[in-house]
Amino acid sequence: MGAHLITGAGSGIGASVAARLAERGEQLWLLARDARRAAELRERFPGARTLVGDLGEPGKLSWAFGHQELPVELDSLLHIAGVVRLGEVGELPVKAWQEQLNVNLVAPAELTRLLLPSLRLAKGHVVFVNSGAGLNAHAVWGAYAASKHGLRALADSLRQEEHGHGVRVTSVYPGRTATAMQVAVHQQEGREYDPSRWIDPESVATAVLTAVDLPRDAEITDITVRPGR
Repeated sequence: MGAHLITGAGSGIGASVAARLAERGEQLWLLARDARRAAELRERFPGARTLVGDLGEPGKLSWAFGHQELPVELDSLLHIAGVVRLGEVGELPVKAWQEQLNVNLVAPAELTRLLLPSLRLAKGHVVFVNSGAGLNAHAVWGAYAASKHGLRALADSLRQEEHGHGVRVTSVYPGRTATAMQVAVHQQEGREYDPSRWIDPESVATAVLTAVDLPRDAEITDITVRPGR
């Protein structure tokens, strides 16, 4: 039974991945912003362990984890949480830039740093659920795309640095997926939301687990998942 730490397990892709791993009898470690959310996650995923830490304040994660038990060995670290706030460069305030960079980029880097000893022990796997915006930046997506382009760089550097330790690194680039985040995006865009047009979170979960389950003689470095309809 492997141990897997997941961010963003409360909804969307993260919830799908957590449910699939739980069905397999794997040990889940789920990151929650606060104690209330942690309790909700433990109720939803019986047997799961929780860690409390706010991705919006990555500078405090080390202190927070210093007061909690961490996994000794970690088979995968799955970065799935994210935030998006659209706006033109000429209008988007600094706070919106900082929030997206903190949650989408700086926090995954810090979380990875703190958990690398556990990942190295298990010769584990780091998966960054990125975005199509990590490959192409469009109007009003500048801050979000910048955070996701940075996440791609983080993954590429980490892969080269940790290859000798047996740690695999994968970036997954989903297109629009039928999640709560996509509902919020449509609201910001002023568009009607039709989930049937977009990727099912289960399909992205399949891509994530395909990379994690791949035999050790190979490493999937990048997966792009596009809407099939």
